Amino acid sequence: MMKQRYICTYFYTSTYPKVSTIKIMTAIKESSTRNANKKVTADICPVTYTMDRIGGYWKPIILYQLTSGPKRYSEIKRAIPAITEKMLIQHLKQLEGDNIVLRHAKPVVPPYVIYTLTPSGQELTPVLRSMAEWAIKNSPPSSS
Repeated sequence: MMKQRYICTYFYTSTYPKVSTIKIMTAIKESSTRNANKKVTADICPVTYTMDRIGGYWKPIILYQLTSGPKRYSEIKRAIPAITEKMLIQHLKQLEGDNIVLRHAKPVVPPYVIYTLTPSGQELTPVLRSMAEWAIKNSPPSSS
């Protein structure tokens, strides 16, 4: 049986002789202290709950793009050129799972998919616009 040495939350190495590999752990145990603390915090802290749903680098940007109305996948991708297809698909699925974005697929060839904000997602519009206004007001002047 191999012994494992934890380096941090996501990586571990094998201490088996002559084998040194780093593998990515795909999931954290549901019963872990970190998950228990996170759940308790999300239950009592509205900011934590919100950040669990819309936090991260790409989700607010995707949501901001959808505040102007329904968009096809390609329109979202074009509006956010730095995002990879994998990340865009992954975050759209997460937002759909959290009932923030609605995916309308029309059964035609080629597939025609439109993403819109749900009523819950539309409630985030003033928050996202306030974030954009704050950034414009507080960002340093560009050196162009």
